[in-house]
Amino acid sequence: MHTNYYFLRQLAPALTERLRGYRVASCFSQEKDELVLGLLSETGGEFWLKAQLGAAFPALALPESFHRARQNSVDLLPELLGRTVASVEAWPQDRVVQLNFVEDAATLAFKLYGPRPNAIFRPAPGAPAQLFHQRYTADADLVPDAASVASPPIGPTGKLPPALADLPARYLREQRGYDPAPAELKQQLARELQAELESSHHYYLIYLDGRTRLSLVPLGEVLDTLSGTDPIGALRRFVPLALARRALETERRQLRQLLTRRADEASTSAHLASQRLHALAHEAGYRHRADLIMANLHAIAPGASQVEIVDFYTNEPVAIKLKPLEKPQRTAENLYRKAKNQQIEERQLQARVAAREAEALQALELLEELDTQPALAELRSLRTWRKQHNLDPSPTPTKAPTELPFKVFEDRGFTILVGRNAQNNDLLTQKYAHKDDLWLHAKDVSGSHVVIRHRAGQPVPEPVIAHAAQLAGWYSRRQHDSLCPVTVTPKKFVRKPKGALPGQVLVERERVVLVVPANPFEK
Repeated sequence: MHTNYYFLRQLAPALTERLRGYRVASCFSQEKDELVLGLLSETGGEFWLKAQLGAAFPALALPESFHRARQNSVDLLPELLGRTVASVEAWPQDRVVQLNFVEDAATLAFKLYGPRPNAIFRPAPGAPAQLFHQRYTADADLVPDAASVASPPIGPTGKLPPALADLPARYLREQRGYDPAPAELKQQLARELQAELESSHHYYLIYLDGRTRLSLVPLGEVLDTLSGTDPIGALRRFVPLALARRALETERRQLRQLLTRRADEASTSAHLASQRLHALAHEAGYRHRADLIMANLHAIAPGASQVEIVDFYTNEPVAIKLKPLEKPQRTAENLYRKAKNQQIEERQLQARVAAREAEALQALELLEELDTQPALAELRSLRTWRKQHNLDPSPTPTKAPTELPFKVFEDRGFTILVGRNAQNNDLLTQKYAHKDDLWLHAKDVSGSHVVIRHRAGQPVPEPVIAHAAQLAGWYSRRQHDSLCPVTVTPKKFVRKPKGALPGQVLVERERVVLVVPANPFEK
């Protein structure tokens, strides 16, 4: 609440009493997003005001002393020098503190909005504004809201005004029972809190949601309670403490987010793998269907697309789909191969479940240790602990290569891409293939486009072409032929006519190879 209106309205009169008659002796910046004012009184007293104008932590710091650096320091707002402070005011219901000067009625407003703080200097009424952050050009027209009042009325629904947002609103909900109260009681609770904030007797340094904050109401962990009659002293106590704890709080917050994300991701992955395992255990397996086909070969008519037989495992009739153009023995062979792959998948899933559950448990244990170990309340200890558990922030990763939306095979260092359907074939040939890539397709039938990626200075070996041609035959209507003719040509001789259907192309130049359709990469 160090930027809240109810604190600024107490800070402004205290600064007026302290700074009236002081003149601006220096105005400079020596760090990013920092504006420092040095003010002197006629008797030689000095007062320093350092405006922190970064989006992460806007604040007015009031150090008792300040030493300007000899280098890397730049003077700002030269027209401000020598002007005498007349008063300090807080804009009604806003997060702006304004210094008013005697000469020419000049003003310097500190806008303490969280996402876009700024300092706005006007040498005279109506004169062009000079901005600390030039990118916020709209601030040049910023003026107090004439319609605002010190204590705006609470609406009939009990809706809170902006000045009661954040900590006051949370205090109402957590300690005053605001949310479940009827509308009339909400208005009364809000008015009572407004009255308390306008005449606050204490300032609280609190630790809430991983941040050290200044509050006019007790919330979270109260670190210190300060007198409500000295807002300057409260600010001098709070800002250095918040800045000192900021690095620790930032790292703790990042670690908590990292561990929470790890636990959630690992738990989700383990749950999905368990679901897949359960599905595999409760569905009729590939081996089951293959056994039924082999046991009933005598009952399967040639070219049948389906056969109804009695399941000798359950004594129940079942229907098994077949491929009319494929022999039942070949179908059973493919099912046995899939059954073997399914066993491998089950072992991998079991290992994944165990590993991911252990990873989630470890993340939760580290998260509990982070929140309960007193030693981790110090930055050095926290960084040592983070390093011990390999939680150092990883360097910015390079952009990972996008996974290709095709079947991908590797052969002798060459990449072979196979389209999945007609639209995918167009994507492969028209968008992904380079003009020097080799393009293959089963001749005179529908099937997948196959591309062998070109490697500069390396001709494609004939065994690689033969394997790619086998793939082109296997993923086509000629899959069950004893021999399949396959077109081979550089992609630059393949074009798509206007109006052609998905997957349709014209080949301008080709050579044809004969191969046995197969997937040579399938063990």
